[in-house]
Amino acid sequence: MTARCTYRSARQRLRAFRREEDGTTLVEFALVLALFLLILFGLIDFGRLAFHYVTTEKAMHVAARVAAVRPPACAGVPEFHRISDSVTLPAPDYGTRCNAGGAICQTTGTISCSGAIANPTVAEIWPIIRGTLPNDAGPDVLRFSYAYDPNLGFLGGPYVPVVTVEIQNLDFQFISPLGALVGLTGATAPSGLGGDIAFPAMSVSMPGEDLAHGSAG
Repeated sequence: MTARCTYRSARQRLRAFRREEDGTTLVEFALVLALFLLILFGLIDFGRLAFHYVTTEKAMHVAARVAAVRPPACAGVPEFHRISDSVTLPAPDYGTRCNAGGAICQTTGTISCSGAIANPTVAEIWPIIRGTLPNDAGPDVLRFSYAYDPNLGFLGGPYVPVVTVEIQNLDFQFISPLGALVGLTGATAPSGLGGDIAFPAMSVSMPGEDLAHGSAG
């Protein structure tokens, strides 16, 4: 009789245990919390990315504007338009537009370099745009280009290139463990989620002015 009662009591406790739902709320909370944190931190990080993109785009316009009226950030950029080595005689007069005919001004192509803080122009531009760039960016993420354009300038006058400032080799770093949070929800995180990504490339070009050769340059 005692064994039968014990058996019946054990079966009743087992049924009660199977019907018990007190722990389900905790499990559901853990799943929902992971999803909530994923959305929250995702909004924070992608919000940071959008902020840096918008502010950097504006800063590049400012950088190009400064570079257009300051001495070149690259070595080898000529100061004046000199007569072409292949010009045909009689030589054109000084003051002749570079686009007035073939081979009037010396073609220099495009001269490019990465930003170096030792250069005065880069040293002026960098503090202006530093706060808009993500993470630990340095002046070397800026690339300056000076491209010859025959439609700009005249023989004997200040060299007037097309000045381009662009962002290069810059990564954006996520601060949130997005991949780990996806794993907590029970899903499989995409490869590379939460890792570094390449910051969108952007550049601004404008005609150089006097490149600091004018009286107020």
